[in-house]
Amino acid sequence: MEWLNYHHLYYFWTVARTGSIVAASRELLVSQPAISTQLRALEAMLGRPLFSRVGRRLVLTDAGRTTLGYAEQIFSLGQELVDVVKHRGTALPARLVIGVADAVPKLVVRALLEPAMSLPQPARIICREHGLDRLLSDLAAYRIDVVISDAPIGAAAKIQGFNHLLGECGVSFFASAALARRLRRGFPASLHRAPMYLPAEHAALRRSLEQYFASAGITPLVLGEIDDSALLKTFAASGRAAIAVPSVIGADVARMYRLKLIGHAQGIRERYYAISIERKLRNPAVRAICENARRGLFA
Repeated sequence: MEWLNYHHLYYFWTVARTGSIVAASRELLVSQPAISTQLRALEAMLGRPLFSRVGRRLVLTDAGRTTLGYAEQIFSLGQELVDVVKHRGTALPARLVIGVADAVPKLVVRALLEPAMSLPQPARIICREHGLDRLLSDLAAYRIDVVISDAPIGAAAKIQGFNHLLGECGVSFFASAALARRLRRGFPASLHRAPMYLPAEHAALRRSLEQYFASAGITPLVLGEIDDSALLKTFAASGRAAIAVPSVIGADVARMYRLKLIGHAQGIRERYYAISIERKLRNPAVRAICENARRGLFA
């Protein structure tokens, strides 16, 4: 059995977290050559380079990113062990590591996860946001417990997983008060050549919108394509363009970003899924998320 040197791993984790050997040296109070030696020893043991140098910066390799994910879990669990045994004497809340596909709106995520935080014994929620492919790889490697996605796992996926439909909702268009007032007249034809910010191409909502526009003969004036859903709403608050959001969070969007409803898109349905490697969900926090979504949020 090969033994992992946790001192080497801790030095690697500190370099990755601080961004450089110089910064890690200051934090650890260890010389830079000593840290470099520890990193080389860890890379030799793993048989893969963990960093590549780009100019003066150290950039994690694919193996480095994988190692960092495990290191974060190892040292987090180590701190929990100290808290439980030395200070608290009682078990901490169970950890629930959730992967969130970056196309899922943050307000939807918050609403979905709320039940897991309200259990008699609430779970300690750890969220990892990435693209769906990366999350499915982490799911297969048991680095996360469940994936929240706006698209189901397809037949072409390289892992065996199961889709659990959380629910579906319509889609609504929002804009600043002045723009919404103008676009309500003659909606949805008013969206033709109207300024609009769209989600990124990989988002399921983007594909649904393109089909909707094509069927209605609408060509919006696209001012931007934005990956982050919260940033999309912040841009819309500037008043320059309209956006489309899942109707289930429409009231929150209107309140938080001071946007007004233009109208509802007929025929578009947004669906959200919990993806797991088990056919029957056993984790009580995950079950609470699914049951509340079906009976409450999307009912």
